[in-house]
Amino acid sequence: MAVHEIECAAAMNHISSRFLPYSWDLNPYRGCAHGCRYCFALYSHSYMGDGGGDFYSDLYVKTNIAERLEYELSRRSWAGEPVNIGGVTDSYQPAEQHYKLMPEILRLMIKYRNPCIISTKSDLILRDYDLIARLSEVAAVNLAATITCMDERVRTRLEPGGVPSARRFEVLRAFSETRACTGVHLMPIIPFLTDSRANLSAICAGAHTAKVSYLLPGLLNLRGKTRSVFMDFLRRDFPQCEAPLRRLYQSKPARKAHRSALMRWLRSEAAAHEVSLDHITPYRRLLQTDEQLSLF
Repeated sequence: MAVHEIECAAAMNHISSRFLPYSWDLNPYRGCAHGCRYCFALYSHSYMGDGGGDFYSDLYVKTNIAERLEYELSRRSWAGEPVNIGGVTDSYQPAEQHYKLMPEILRLMIKYRNPCIISTKSDLILRDYDLIARLSEVAAVNLAATITCMDERVRTRLEPGGVPSARRFEVLRAFSETRACTGVHLMPIIPFLTDSRANLSAICAGAHTAKVSYLLPGLLNLRGKTRSVFMDFLRRDFPQCEAPLRRLYQSKPARKAHRSALMRWLRSEAAAHEVSLDHITPYRRLLQTDEQLSLF
């Protein structure tokens, strides 16, 4: 892993999308050592100049991000909107053990009582348990773990740098004891590889045991550079899946039908495990509660 220390001009980036429950994104790092073969964010390295190197092995560390964040949160124009932390790269990837950027970010969120959303595939987040618990007492916090596969033989090839899925459920169970809203990001569901009824049912069961507020499913996205990288991975590691998946993604009607059938079954399975697929309402309730408390 080649590490490049850089300074950022801004800590937060504005995002316009009607599909997201937030408008601001914050990423302490660019690039990710978790090495997830399906990562949608591979395109982002092109913004780093000279191509940015390899997303999986060239890591950019924004060493001044806390300083810039305080400047932005302290401005009179800042309206205290929810901030998504780590939307492009995992904020708790291995480099965070050394750089410790997240504790400073969390302290600023506490200081300015700013709501945030955090998702990770790492148990390093438990290091900051007390900070996140404290933040959840003064602002709305949504904390999620991405969990895609319960078969570790498959998962370690899909997400070689992530911790085991069972450990991610343990992380969520720990944070369920705080005021934070917790969730499972079941994304991506990969046709012919991780979309078996047995795998998805096991994830629903784990979500129930971890007492999460919601489960958010999403089908594999193969846009831009991700398509070639992921198909090369399938060809090498799971060749039996390559041809059927390629055919599915060449036909929009077939992909739509596949997704509809899958989601219909998943809604039923989640309900059987008493797990909600509504990822908006739990966090919105926290935000509304905080707004009401601020009136007193």
